[in-house]
Order: sequence, then structure tokens, then C-alpha cells
Amino acid sequence: MKPSFNSTNRFGPWALVTGASSGIGAEFARQLAGSGLNLVLAARRGALLDRLGEDLAGTFGVKTRSVVIDLSEEGFIDSLARAVEELDIGLVISNAGTGNPGNFLEQDYDELHRLFRLNALAHLSIARHFGPRLVARGGGGILLGGAMGAANGIPFMANDAGSKAYVQSLGESLHIELERHAIHVTVLIVPPTDTAIIRKFGLDPTAMPMKPMSTTQCVSEALVALRRNDSLCLPGATNRLMNALVPKGVARRLMGNMIEQTLARAS
Repeated sequence: MKPSFNSTNRFGPWALVTGASSGIGAEFARQLAGSGLNLVLAARRGALLDRLGEDLAGTFGVKTRSVVIDLSEEGFIDSLARAVEELDIGLVISNAGTGNPGNFLEQDYDELHRLFRLNALAHLSIARHFGPRLVARGGGGILLGGAMGAANGIPFMANDAGSKAYVQSLGESLHIELERHAIHVTVLIVPPTDTAIIRKFGLDPTAMPMKPMSTTQCVSEALVALRRNDSLCLPGATNRLMNALVPKGVARRLMGNMIEQTLARAS
């Protein structure tokens, strides 16, 4: 029998999942609830959070709490901290983020800053706030959401790639710093995954060179890696093979060409 993710009680009794209203975040919530963890579900869309929370409570018998919050806003961490201050949170899934492909020089400056706050600074704020709480409780886990290819740069997603490269570096650094406090830190390098963002980019999943991964597999592999305390997790054997074999410059140019062609079709 496969052991429960939280069989050692390291990560309970509560977990926080940001970006929990849909996609990978919602799948994290489902799989963690299946391991018996109570959940704080944080995102902007309150109705979706409440619906997910009711479903998880009914299916798995766990407690849930919805926190409606915009992680791209400056100072969001104060509101989030107040909403969960009395809970014993042993696991933080900092998953919120999005992408906005486009020509860098044509993108709105204020929007670039908003997305950088969401994709990078929100992870910094969450790690800095909850890190001391996990130290005080004697251990736990932090998972930060990165992106495949970000560390090498992604043309026509320059701001998104740069922000996620920061998250990857932050997480790998904290992996070493916090392990002495019995805190597992893993960066999930999110590969192309079957979520709404694929269609937001104007991509047809059936026409992509590689079929997008299911959220179920992505999250399942991420939780295994976090439980083992791996610093990085890139789900999918094919993704790992390509990442190892394809030269970084070649991969960067291929990604740039694909996104540029997609933008041209959309316009």
C-alpha cells in the first residue's frame, strides 16, 4: 500500500495552498485532503474556493478555510497572516502564478510589475512569513511553484521567465538553509500541464509536440519529491530527459519560436 503523504505527521494538521481555485492548486488541495490534511485555500475567486472546500470536506472529512486574496497586491501577506494566525500550518504550497506571453517592449509596464509581484515577490513574502512559523513548530514543508525553462530564459515570456528563475534560485537556496530545521523545501518546475493557461497561451493541446501532463501526475510527483526533500522536481520522465539532453540555447530558441508563432496566429 502506498504510504500517505503525511504518514510521518511532519506536514500537518493544516496545509496552505495558494492559487487553489483551479488547475494545479486545486489538485494539490485534493491530494492533500486525501492524506487527511486540513486546508487553507487561498485565491481571488471566493466562490470557486468555497465550492472546492465543500467538496473536499464532504469527500475526505477534512476542515477547510477559504481566504479570498490577491497575491499580486503589495502587503497581501499581512491579510493572509491574520486569516491563519491561530492555525498550526505545517505545509505551505506557494503555487499562485500565471504567464503573459508577448513582445517585451510592447507589454504594459505596470502589468509587468504586477505579474512580477505575483510570480516572484509573493513567494518571497510567503516563505519569509511562514518559514519562522515552521521553525517554531519544529519542522514542516514549503513547495514553491517554478516553471520549466525559466532558469534558461524564455523569449516572448521574458518577465515571466525571469520571475520564475528567481523563485527557483530562492527555493534551492532555502532547501539548504532550512533543512537543519527539519523543513523540506522543494521547487516544482511546472512542465506543460493540462490547465487553463495552455488555452490562455493560444495553444491547442492536441496539436502540441508533447501532450500536456495531467495535473494529477504533476502534483503526485511533486508531493513525492517534497516528502523525500528533493530540492527540485520536474515531473515526467520525458521532460527530465529533454531537459538533460537538449542544449539550453537550443531549447530557448525553440521555445521562443513556438511562442512567437502562437502570438502571430492569435493576432
